[in-house]
Amino acid sequence: MKSLRPVVVFASLGHFYIHLCTAFYFVIVLALEQVWQLPYHELIQLWTIGSLLVGAAAVPAGMLSDRFGATKMMVVFFLGMGACSIAAGLSNSSTTMMLSLAGLGLFAAVYHPVGIPWLLRSVRQDVGKVLGFNGIFGSLGAAGAGLSGGLLIDLIDWRAAFIIPGTICLVTGLALLVFVIKGSVADGVRVFERSGEPSREEMKRGFLILLLTMFLAGMVYQTTQISLPKVFDQRHGGLVGSGVLGVGLLVAGVYTAAGVMQIVGGYLADRFPLKPVYLGAMLVQIPMLFLAASLTGVPLVLIATVMVMANVGALPAENLLLLRYTPQHRHGLVFGLKFALAFGAAPVSVLLVSRVSERTGGSYWAFVILAMFALLAFTAAAMLPGERRDAAVASPTST
Repeated sequence: MKSLRPVVVFASLGHFYIHLCTAFYFVIVLALEQVWQLPYHELIQLWTIGSLLVGAAAVPAGMLSDRFGATKMMVVFFLGMGACSIAAGLSNSSTTMMLSLAGLGLFAAVYHPVGIPWLLRSVRQDVGKVLGFNGIFGSLGAAGAGLSGGLLIDLIDWRAAFIIPGTICLVTGLALLVFVIKGSVADGVRVFERSGEPSREEMKRGFLILLLTMFLAGMVYQTTQISLPKVFDQRHGGLVGSGVLGVGLLVAGVYTAAGVMQIVGGYLADRFPLKPVYLGAMLVQIPMLFLAASLTGVPLVLIATVMVMANVGALPAENLLLLRYTPQHRHGLVFGLKFALAFGAAPVSVLLVSRVSERTGGSYWAFVILAMFALLAFTAAAMLPGERRDAAVASPTST
């Protein structure tokens, strides 16, 4: 138990940093348009390789964690992502920026397949609540990307928006390294005792359906995250001034509210059957995405908030469904696949936003396409097997 508290702290900080450092470029790019005098669609494509690596490297990262240990891989995550963020802030050309962002994406890939199972192995009960608590830090990271990016750009410059968060991430990695060397934090082993075990056929069917819904939900999340700063910049309707900070504050507000919803989602996942919780969160997103395609001003901000809240609120139930429909000895590999799919959607999202922006100058069709993705995800999730409520008991021990 001595390692539980540091694991919760560092897992939560890691979730904050990964979402901050993989989202702040979408605000920083608004300043780069002016400084580098390059079009938005060209600059946003610099994140394509990085976003691809966040997904593509997830499975190898999970496998390395199984071999070398989660705590060591988390040290690599903090140090590598921090260093690459600093390098991005020192970039003077599109090529060096692209390479720095690619490195950032590579190290960012470590967190989800390593950090989430690392946390779960240390949890005794109320798993959904713990996932929701950890999830709120991810949403706050996405919120912080808009806030820190806008604030540092307005107060200093765009370079500081990369360098300062990167330095903080680097220092956190050094702190975790000290804990590891002192033996104050370690991997855990979790033992599940579950009732209502699904049949082999149900596990196969459930897992295949989740592969589809996780990818589609990832498309909705990633495309929304990429688009919102530009959408708010174009359609805030006078809510904020012309500076990047105002846009960043709007984005921060949306993702802060979404973070709170993860706690609610975790509570629901602990107390109700997982399938209806998952379906309900998906159903809410469909009309919200259609409305976000054309609204402006306050209605746009409110609809975007509900839309993102529903998307991230589904995550605790989704993670527990994934645990249910996969063998326990494959959970590390399966979580790697989950986040390979979820973040593998990012480069597709980047290209979608870039092409829609280039051809139409707006984002209407991007949100219409996302609404169709959400509808398809809901339809697929409705075919998940019904379940009797699982009772999962975890017995964490230090290794």
